Amino acid sequence: MDDFTATLPDDPAALKALILSLGAQIKSLESALSTRQLIIETLQIQLAALRRQKFGRKSEKLDEQIAQLELKLEEFQADEAEDPAPATDAVKAARAARVRKPLPDHLPGETITYPAPTCDCPTCGGALQAIVEDVAEQLEFIPASFRVIGHVRPKLSCTRCDTLVQAPAPSRPIARGIAGPGLLAHVLVAKYGDHLPLYRQSQIYAREGVELERSTLAEWVGGASRLLRPLVDALRRHVLTGPTVHADDTPVPVLAPGRGKTVTGRLWAYVRDERPAGQTSAPALWMAYSPDRKGEHPQEHLQNFNGVIHADGFAGYGKLYHGPRTEAACWAHVRRKFYDISQSHPSPIAGEAIRRIAALYAIEAQIRGKPPDRRREIRMAQSQPLLDDMHRWLTGLLSTLSAKAALAGAIQYAFNRWSALDVFAGDGRVEIDNNAVERALRAVSLGRKNFMFVGSDAGGERAAAMYSLIGSAKLNGLDPEAYLRNVLSQIAEHPVNRVDEMLPWNLASAALAAAEETAAASA
Repeated sequence: MDDFTATLPDDPAALKALILSLGAQIKSLESALSTRQLIIETLQIQLAALRRQKFGRKSEKLDEQIAQLELKLEEFQADEAEDPAPATDAVKAARAARVRKPLPDHLPGETITYPAPTCDCPTCGGALQAIVEDVAEQLEFIPASFRVIGHVRPKLSCTRCDTLVQAPAPSRPIARGIAGPGLLAHVLVAKYGDHLPLYRQSQIYAREGVELERSTLAEWVGGASRLLRPLVDALRRHVLTGPTVHADDTPVPVLAPGRGKTVTGRLWAYVRDERPAGQTSAPALWMAYSPDRKGEHPQEHLQNFNGVIHADGFAGYGKLYHGPRTEAACWAHVRRKFYDISQSHPSPIAGEAIRRIAALYAIEAQIRGKPPDRRREIRMAQSQPLLDDMHRWLTGLLSTLSAKAALAGAIQYAFNRWSALDVFAGDGRVEIDNNAVERALRAVSLGRKNFMFVGSDAGGERAAAMYSLIGSAKLNGLDPEAYLRNVLSQIAEHPVNRVDEMLPWNLASAALAAAEETAAASA
């Protein structure tokens, strides 16, 4: 410090110039440091977001670590079962106190009775009499089995005029095909519901002694898809005639013919679900495929829709928001912006934003299932003041933050959509977020990990159709395989102008009515 003092000039003007020079250097260093901190903060947020992406590919290293831990756990549990440690009195008491969950009542059962090994008392030879039975249940698995069902149709001839009389041939889902409706439904649900590619299914069937080539299975999938196409159109009409719709899309790799690589197609999902607003209209999912993400696709899908569109900020929806269509933005997306910041580094502001959004969701939990008018009344009284106060708070914060700061970006994201974020408070039919469609897209994400790609644009359209039917069955509480088995056993001969009768909720209602009629007749 003494050396530095000794080099200071005595001339006031020179000293002033030195001070100005040092001040400029300090400002330059502060600017560089601030820029570096912003870059670090941005990278931390991006890294945290990538690690928690809901639908994106996870880190391969993280996947490997999780898989290794799961394998270790399985091995330790297997070791414990193979060579259990001697049970202490405390362990025996704990086992005795533990109550096992009962087995499901709907499972078919079988009873095996073991007679006593002798009819006379082994001690004194006296006669034995039954006093009580010990019953122990065991859960068993009977592998799925193939059956060959022969359809016999006697042919009769009139002895006077030689007229031939014979019962009509039963309907087959695929003309001259050997696959029954149950097998077709199983193949479809295994491929699109359980994400099991056809080549793996072929291998599984071969282990059961039935050789079914992958090409044969593919022909069945294509034939069933063609048969079910009118039903998918009926789903589309139902989804797009509601007052609200949830819209989103997700990428799907598509094999490019002759290029040896994949291109990115899109699956567009549209969900109608008015149950949170206390309505009885059936929930349903309709999906559509496109080879790219141009805005013309959702514009074409929703051109005849009149109502509220729940969607993200994709510009392709922009041209739809006029006339009878209204935009409703997603508060879950806004929350995610602040959550990513809070996870990358401590941020009281991000934490406060999350707390304020949580207060909105707490109100939603209380009014879920209530009629739209009641929901609007409570929202206007409770949610709207919170929204107004949050807007004032965020406005005051924005002026104190650097434009490049992550918090400023999160706040600006909300401000750019604020009018759409505010829609739910004034309309009881509207939801606070777009989570209904994001849940529907989880099946696509799981399938994408197993399939790696779809073979063509036609394959993408088939996938969209099957996801629509399976997803709609699940939304209505039906087993997708049982539902498709029922549909495929009837639809080939069913009048196309009455295809709505095959929609999941209509088949469920018909089955319930038939069961009630049978019960009443037997009473």
